[in-house]
Amino acid sequence: MLDADHKALATFAKETIDSWHECKVSPVYHLLRFLQEPDWKSLRVEEAQEFWHAYEAWEDRIEVARKTNRPGDILVLAGEVPTRLLRLETHRRAGKALLSLGQFAFALEQYEKALALDPDDLESRQKTGLLLGRLKRIDEAKEWLKTIVQDHPQDAESWGLLGRVIKEEWTDSWHQEGLTPDQMRQEAAHEEARLREAIEPYATGFRRDPRHYYSGINAVALMHVLRYLSGGESPEETADRQEMEGGVRWAITSALAKNPRDYWARVTLADLELLTGDKPVIERAYRAAVAVAEKDRFALDSSRRQLQFLKDLLFRPTEVDAVLKIFDRELDRLGAPTIQKKPWTPRLVFLFSGHMIDAPDRKEPRFPADKEPIAARAIADHLERLGAGPEDLALCGGACGGDLLFAEACLARGLRVAMYIPLEEPEFLHASVTFAGDGWRDRYYRVKANPLTTLLVMPDELGPLPKGGNPFARNNVWQLYTALTHGPEKVRFLCLWNRQGGDGPGGTKHMHDSVLKRSGQVYVLDTTTLW
Repeated sequence: MLDADHKALATFAKETIDSWHECKVSPVYHLLRFLQEPDWKSLRVEEAQEFWHAYEAWEDRIEVARKTNRPGDILVLAGEVPTRLLRLETHRRAGKALLSLGQFAFALEQYEKALALDPDDLESRQKTGLLLGRLKRIDEAKEWLKTIVQDHPQDAESWGLLGRVIKEEWTDSWHQEGLTPDQMRQEAAHEEARLREAIEPYATGFRRDPRHYYSGINAVALMHVLRYLSGGESPEETADRQEMEGGVRWAITSALAKNPRDYWARVTLADLELLTGDKPVIERAYRAAVAVAEKDRFALDSSRRQLQFLKDLLFRPTEVDAVLKIFDRELDRLGAPTIQKKPWTPRLVFLFSGHMIDAPDRKEPRFPADKEPIAARAIADHLERLGAGPEDLALCGGACGGDLLFAEACLARGLRVAMYIPLEEPEFLHASVTFAGDGWRDRYYRVKANPLTTLLVMPDELGPLPKGGNPFARNNVWQLYTALTHGPEKVRFLCLWNRQGGDGPGGTKHMHDSVLKRSGQVYVLDTTTLW
């Protein structure tokens, strides 16, 4: 370095700084790993070592939550940033995980938080445009993405996202309930102008960056669909399509040479084969893609959407049906929704919080033990009025008093019960159950043993409590987010409460106020009027 001339050194420094924008960690850190420095971790001096361990553990928990389809876990973890220095990356990472699970509204919230930190962050701007489209806010999405391509005219990803939104707008124009496939095909042909409008940004993106095969394959696929719907194409259109097909195949081959397990490259190659290839070749290509998907439901579902779109237009129906079966089999294995079979989803989600039975040494009575029958009857009556039944899900804690009374009432009505506890079980039982007597301990274990009950222990599921955190408040947020991920409109919150502040963070008031910010379906069983 000392021997280098100043110009070369300045160039090195500038390129290093410029590369930072797209890197998740320091490019110098990656350089040291590339050079296989024997003790590179020792360069994480003082508190940096602990910081990196904390962030990597956080990332691991996010990935586990994604693979196990637990969006509520991701939302809790997203609020527990290991360090302020990585808040932007944390929101992007959580947003990406939520997007992969189809939680579009919650994913959008994460990217909005990222943009509040850095309004010019390109990835967050792009994902915001994508999510606006997935939420069917088409006009907003188009204007948002047009602004991005104006700011970044050479960015193929942004052009591709704009093409995607216009394509969805075209699809919505003919994909209407009650129409037969023949009628949809006719309507799609009538909207030829909008189809051509969708092709243009895809083609532009691929021409700006021939490595961006996503834009290329979409342009090529829509060109084939246009030819199919219109009954032909001009010699110029044929030449343009064939040229782009060759470019896409080259781009995919280059990507797979670098990473043979790249799902998107493999599925794009399969999509290319589907347009003109023979059925055995097509099926083999799609099976190879699915094999490297790594349980990514969003990736598999996105690929399946493209196939369903072709099926609705009666485009190569025999080949498309064969490939749909491949995706349906894999999505079914992962417990993800498919058109043929959907996993159990609750009709309504009943969320509960309520007072514990008073401890023997409590000075001011709040829930005396002799009032238990009154509370149990009030909870059961309210579940009856709301029509709770076997099609519904119940979420609650496991403490003596309100939680267990609610769980027992729900199980009696056939609801599935998810019981969340904030501490390891022995510690939780001592703190929140057994002080009220052995009878409550026995009731806890009966609820736990019921085949309709699932017990979730927070330290096991979410990892250790962040420094300064309150386990009971964290447990409330965990339940609330999990309930909301089923759809805010489904949530019904019941609370057994005296409408006063609790003994500390994480009580019924905390849950009540948190629910009101997200959903208006709140039902208070006021203990000051019950007894």
